[in-house]
Amino acid sequence: MLDLNDIVVFARVVEAGSFTAAARLLGMPKTTVSRRIAALEREVGIRLLQRTTRSLSVTDAGRLYYERSSQALRTIEDANLRLAEARAEPSGTIRISAPVGFGGFLSGTVSGFLAMYPKTAVELRLTDDRLNLVEDGIDLAFRTGVLPDSMLIARKLGSTHRILCASPDYLARRGVPEAPADLAFHHCVIAGPSAANAHWVLEGPHGEESVMVSGRFAANEMQAVIAAVIAGYGIAQLPDRMAEASIADGRVRRILDDYTTPAGGLYAVYPSSRHLSPAVKAFIELAAERLSAAGDNDKAVTVSS
Repeated sequence: MLDLNDIVVFARVVEAGSFTAAARLLGMPKTTVSRRIAALEREVGIRLLQRTTRSLSVTDAGRLYYERSSQALRTIEDANLRLAEARAEPSGTIRISAPVGFGGFLSGTVSGFLAMYPKTAVELRLTDDRLNLVEDGIDLAFRTGVLPDSMLIARKLGSTHRILCASPDYLARRGVPEAPADLAFHHCVIAGPSAANAHWVLEGPHGEESVMVSGRFAANEMQAVIAAVIAGYGIAQLPDRMAEASIADGRVRRILDDYTTPAGGLYAVYPSSRHLSPAVKAFIELAAERLSAAGDNDKAVTVSS
């Protein structure tokens, strides 16, 4: 029966280029390395290495055996690492990025996380800009909408949508829209870098409807959009959870109640699924649990994109 330890020794010899170097890496006598290689060759019934007193080379069969066996060894090493991480207590600092509108939810999640795992620390960066996770040293980001193709790993946690809102003062001056088509005759506050050629897609009783909109103000930061709506500059699509407080105190009103933006995804995004730290894994799980609890039977949990 094949001894996995013999295969490990063989792989280290190939990688190190000599019995002596492999013995040093493995912390065992050179004679033991030689004996294990001989045992492996007897077991597989073919010579894997050509060795003389001065040189060592890998046979064609040995090269093929190394390529296949090293893949299996990496899989086993990765499995062992994952088991070790599963047993490990989350610790260390994790750097998290999220849209500004997600700050309220995340502050509660961070508080719960730090209380549960006293050996951890969190650095939270709230921005509506799309950061480069690798270049900016971000361990975990929360993003919404349709994700562009990338080398990042994404886990979908829920859904998002926005509602239409305006200030009572604006509606008193300009009237209340009765259908999506009426938005074309109103001032709209655009959540984006420009108000030019803006159009909104709304989902309602008759399916999706698209309408061209225009206005005097655009901003790519959601807090600025909300401030402009409260100031009476027009109608905007606001994340419903961000709009709740302003609706409750009467600063804005929801209009066209039967319409929202089409649901988009809410994702936890990270640079790589391999060697994901226990702290990042634990934070994602806690965020998912809190989102599920807040979802109220799959109600969309909304943040800004």
